[in-house]
Amino acid sequence: MRIRTLPAATALAVLFSSAALALTSAAPALADSSTILPVTSTGDVVVDGVHQRVFISDPKDGKVVATDYSGQVVGTIGSLPGVRGLELSADSGTLYAAVEDADAIVSIDTATATEAHRYPTGTGSQPEYPALAGGKLWFGYAGQGTGNIGSLDLSGTDPVVTLHQDTTRNWSYAPILGSSAGAPNTIVAGAPSQSPVELAVYDVSSGSADRTAYAFDPGNSSNLSDLAVTPDGKDVVTASGSPGEHEAFRLSDLSQDGGYPTTSYPNAVDIAPDGTVAAGTFSWYAPDVHVFEPGASTPVREYDFPNTGTSSGADTLAAAGLAWAPDGSRLFAVSYNDADVYSLRVLDDPTKAATTLTATAPATAPRAKSLSVTGTLTSDTAFPSGTTVSVSRTDDESPAGKPLGTATVAADGSYAFADAPPAGGKVTYTVTYAGDADHAGATATSTVDVTKTATSLTLNNNGKVYAYDTAVKFTAHLGTTYKNRTVALYADPYGADKPNKLIKTGTVDSSGNLSATLTLTRDTKLTARFTGDTRTAAATATSTVGTQVHVSTALSGYYKSRSAWGQTYRVYHKSKDPAFATAMTAYPGRKYEVEVQGFYQGAWRTTHTEFLALDSSGKDTLVLTGTPPTGIRFRIRSSYVDTKSGDNVNSTTHGSWKYLIFTT
Repeated sequence: MRIRTLPAATALAVLFSSAALALTSAAPALADSSTILPVTSTGDVVVDGVHQRVFISDPKDGKVVATDYSGQVVGTIGSLPGVRGLELSADSGTLYAAVEDADAIVSIDTATATEAHRYPTGTGSQPEYPALAGGKLWFGYAGQGTGNIGSLDLSGTDPVVTLHQDTTRNWSYAPILGSSAGAPNTIVAGAPSQSPVELAVYDVSSGSADRTAYAFDPGNSSNLSDLAVTPDGKDVVTASGSPGEHEAFRLSDLSQDGGYPTTSYPNAVDIAPDGTVAAGTFSWYAPDVHVFEPGASTPVREYDFPNTGTSSGADTLAAAGLAWAPDGSRLFAVSYNDADVYSLRVLDDPTKAATTLTATAPATAPRAKSLSVTGTLTSDTAFPSGTTVSVSRTDDESPAGKPLGTATVAADGSYAFADAPPAGGKVTYTVTYAGDADHAGATATSTVDVTKTATSLTLNNNGKVYAYDTAVKFTAHLGTTYKNRTVALYADPYGADKPNKLIKTGTVDSSGNLSATLTLTRDTKLTARFTGDTRTAAATATSTVGTQVHVSTALSGYYKSRSAWGQTYRVYHKSKDPAFATAMTAYPGRKYEVEVQGFYQGAWRTTHTEFLALDSSGKDTLVLTGTPPTGIRFRIRSSYVDTKSGDNVNSTTHGSWKYLIFTT
């Protein structure tokens, strides 16, 4: 039979890896967020507080996108080529969109985010900026190369469009219009993208636009991008590229009435119902949004957008890209990066001063021993005495988090909190400042690797060697633990064809023992595993035992047997070749060692050794040839020698000696 030579078998190695522990921490009720918008340009942003929707116009793609307050798109209104300015009705039921390239004002049902009506404004009129006042919808348009103001009257049976409402002059471009509930019969107009800026105020109570104030180059400003009228109807605040502030002008005569310093290039403005001003700037390397209390010269809050593109400058606020939620709880901003990817940024608690909270805990700590969580709470606006932060702990015993109490913030902003974590593993401390009327809330976390208590785990019989097919009892002993008392026993026989196998798992008895009986046919590595619990570390114990092969041998061809020298000898005529048969536990490619010894000069001495192949059933017969001397005692045996017999799946095993002697 042909013998295949196989590489020595190796014990299987099984890797056990613990599942990653996902840690979560409590978050404040509101948190700034950002969502990518499916637009390639923006013209205007309007917030519907009744349905909690944000509407963004996209002139390039000719659509209005509606999102919820989290920035998720809930509807798209298409077929609006060149749509730019948006205006929301007082009841939030209708959104009016000025669609320049369709020469129309389109009304949109805010509840369904669908087009409701389309009102033509005249061929070539190109309406861009709408505003509601005096019972009509007014719009700035740029038809026939010159700008003017038109109106849409929907109070009668049929809509009525009137163009050229400003009879005093034409505008170079479609004027930006603004209005306010505080001046219900007034609209303000501003010339966009020109230097210097022009502003005009109109009384529309009569149904016509009667100019009441006009200013050429007010405040030495240029390149108007946006304007907003204060809720009290007293001022208009402008966002012009120059100078570096958002200027305020009185509606009565357009004289300057202060301003909001923003240093960079103003390009957006919106005013909350309580008069809080959101002033936006084109700023790559400075804050983009500045929030001012009415009449203040220092912002109460600033936002600096991150860089989501590839250039050195950060994302940029889109022109006219700011809009307040009607309740003032959120400020929405549209930004874009150098790849023209647009995002809707939801800025929460914008009227409160920004707050910074840190939390630091030791990187490692022993279980059930006191540790300290420290940190600082800081803001540009001072905190009242007695301010506190709350602390919670998240661990394996409290995966949803467990409140631990509060820590008082000192005058310098520092705080400290002591805790003795009962569970081991990853422990996360979450520190939360809830915020107050003047400060935004904040949250900070710190994670500690808490050492679990060690326990003992043993497994008996290590290093022992057993005869083939022996049933052996293995016992694992587990020491003190917190709650888990389960142990698993695995057996991994040598040889690539025998995988590691779970032989028993269960709860240890009152003595801490778990036993399993295994019948051995190969060398075997046994492993006891304790997975640990929330307070006790995992443990592993191993025991490697050897297993001999089964081997039997027999001589044939002798003519008699006799007892001599304490053994049974097979007696052969010297002319007869003895046959020596070996049967051994089979394994692919296995060989056996045959050893022949002769007794002379008072001792057994080896005369020959050789490794011979076994067939697939583990058998072979060796015929001894030659001319042996008579009267000399011989003996022969077969052995399995670990690794030298072609594999390592069993322990070295020697068969019994067979004795023979030759006569004439």
